[in-house]
Amino acid sequence: MQNVYKQIADNLIAWYPEHARDLPWRKDKEPYHVWLSEIMLQQTRVEAVKEYYRTFLQELPTIEALAEVDDDRLMKLWEGLGYYNRARNLKKAAGEVVIEWQGNFPAEYDEILSLPGIGEYTAGAIGSICFDLPTPAVDGNVLRVYTRVMEDSSNIDKQAVKKKIREELLQVYRYGHCDMLTQSLMEVGATICLPNGTPKCEVCPLQELCKAHKHDSWQQYPVREAKKKRKVEEKAVLMLRYEDKVAIRKRTEKGLLHGLWEFPNLPGSYSTQEILSYVTSKNLHPKEIWMETTYTHIFSHVEWHMKAFYMECMEQQAKDLRWVTLEELKQEIAIPSAFAPFKDLLNSGV
Repeated sequence: MQNVYKQIADNLIAWYPEHARDLPWRKDKEPYHVWLSEIMLQQTRVEAVKEYYRTFLQELPTIEALAEVDDDRLMKLWEGLGYYNRARNLKKAAGEVVIEWQGNFPAEYDEILSLPGIGEYTAGAIGSICFDLPTPAVDGNVLRVYTRVMEDSSNIDKQAVKKKIREELLQVYRYGHCDMLTQSLMEVGATICLPNGTPKCEVCPLQELCKAHKHDSWQQYPVREAKKKRKVEEKAVLMLRYEDKVAIRKRTEKGLLHGLWEFPNLPGSYSTQEILSYVTSKNLHPKEIWMETTYTHIFSHVEWHMKAFYMECMEQQAKDLRWVTLEELKQEIAIPSAFAPFKDLLNSGV
């Protein structure tokens, strides 16, 4: 078995330099850059992250700058990436690095793992890429590659299985070049051993070692739990205009999108008349509703089926609302992606 581990290491190390994508966070091994990219890439496509990464570092070039940034500005920089707790934890962890390590990113795996928002995968990626530690970064891409190469039918959604595979990969990392091994496993999973569709086995550096390729069994791996059906929630979104301003409010409920700015909304389904009556009860004196639109936004565990009601108001007295111009909305206020289609309609001049 040791011979297989060595072959995996040798093949990946030989393949990676000429086949790796040219990505902005691979230009150096600065821990802040690698850390930021790994957090941004969680649940987000590489192409979508590139511009966010560039803009974020342009405004917050150092860990110290991240630790000191205003929360609303941080949310604006993160706007559209979703999963906003990632950004909050970035700032919180940056504060700890500044205080506990005088701004120098910790270089030991356990210390990296102790930072807010950093789990075993991210700690493994930073440890191996930046400090050449034998710390495998085991995510969905790596699990898919490994279970196919080994024809491992263990359920990868179980923590014990992830731990087992992480320990087995240590046998690969013992041959050195830990930074390259981590990035090459990520690269094979992202560009060759694909999550959807037929893998590109003909160009895979692990083809000769892969049992799933040999037995044409790749469709059976990895083994996962059956997905649970998403919960569906209906919402009425109030697009309230007063002169040249639109109403927003800060979300106070704990959980999803906590602390972010949003358009006022109500849980449930409502008729046009019911919405007019509700807005009237808030002393906003609405004129007639001049447009209604619908949109569905899918989170990982819930679907929001939303209906937006656009209307002009004659007052702006509701105490829990903030009235902002479209320019302020564009430049300063972060609105979650769930509400982005409604904001875009406002910006289009409807």
